[in-house]
Amino acid sequence: MDVYPGVTDSDPTKLQERHYYLLSELQTLVKDLPSSFQQRLTYNTLSDLALALIDGTVYEIVQGLLDIQHLTEKNLYNQRQKLHCEHQALKQDLVRKHKEALQSCKSHNLALLKSTQQTEVE
Repeated sequence: MDVYPGVTDSDPTKLQERHYYLLSELQTLVKDLPSSFQQRLTYNTLSDLALALIDGTVYEIVQGLLDIQHLTEKNLYNQRQKLHCEHQALKQDLVRKHKEALQSCKSHNLALLKSTQQTEVE
């Protein structure tokens, strides 16, 4: 896998340079952490993390997870939009039915009809 230009599995010098670079970057990041966290991140831990980052597999996994997240969010958004449209249609249908009922209602039943409709709306 040739994720980084000039860094290949057959070039140990480049791999070593990449490892030292990543290790120094990680050490720089750790310096900004509170001392309680710095103590937990030993040189060996940081070195192992740098080695895990060298071949780019972690980046591919993260990119794959990001793609999955985007697809999931898009799907959920579409479901929400569909439900919202269905809800709006049901609401409009209810308003239409209420108007029709009000027009055909006798005046002595008007108060009862309005309270029933208010309950339906709620």
